[in-house]
Amino acid sequence: MHMGIGDSEVEALVFDMFGTVVDWREGVATGVADCLGEYLPSLDPWEFADLWRSEYQPAMEQVRNGSRPFVRLDVLHRENLDTVLARLEVDPRMIPAQVLDEANLSWHRLDPWPDVIPGLTRLCQDFIIAPLSNANVRLAIDVAKRSQIPWDAILGAEVAGAYKPDRAAYVRTAEVLGLAPEQVMMVAAHNSDLAAAQAAGLRTAFVARPAEHGPGQTSDLAPTGDWDVVAVDFAGLADQLASESQETA
Repeated sequence: MHMGIGDSEVEALVFDMFGTVVDWREGVATGVADCLGEYLPSLDPWEFADLWRSEYQPAMEQVRNGSRPFVRLDVLHRENLDTVLARLEVDPRMIPAQVLDEANLSWHRLDPWPDVIPGLTRLCQDFIIAPLSNANVRLAIDVAKRSQIPWDAILGAEVAGAYKPDRAAYVRTAEVLGLAPEQVMMVAAHNSDLAAAQAAGLRTAFVARPAEHGPGQTSDLAPTGDWDVVAVDFAGLADQLASESQETA
């Protein structure tokens, strides 16, 4: 079953991972508390997770603007961990390197939102499904194996050689799947991600994750663009795509 929108059929759904598929904040906070709690007795693990995440886009921007060659996200996350510790006036050298390396693997141990596995299990019956994430391949594999996420392919940023929202990240992913951009639908909880995907020719689906940034979240609570599909969760996404397919059958 393919879904017809406009003049082309959508054959693949590609998903933002951090925030859309998995609850990065809870997973990272748990990992940070487990690994660093004894070294940072006043640690607020959720605040630490937020600070760590805040370094995410600036680090990738150095790759996007050509200031440094492409490196996988694991490398950026590890560098960013040292940056966050320094911001908190903690000398990273005071914590054993192997402990910091283990803390960095918190990003490999993230759990999906409750609707994700049943929703993807339905969607993979009718569409190619894969992550289109800034995660590196091994990170995405570890997250998938942890929760048995039923991806058809594991695509990481190394595959495209680019970080979203660089246009190449979207276009090259479609090429890897052997599809035109308009045959691929980007699914994300972030309007900026969808705007970049739409500009690259992909179809778009918005699924809100109002708890991604915790109870005080103010961003991405509602769609702000003209997206092809808007759903409350992955079950709703599957329902809408099934309905669209039946209407065009």
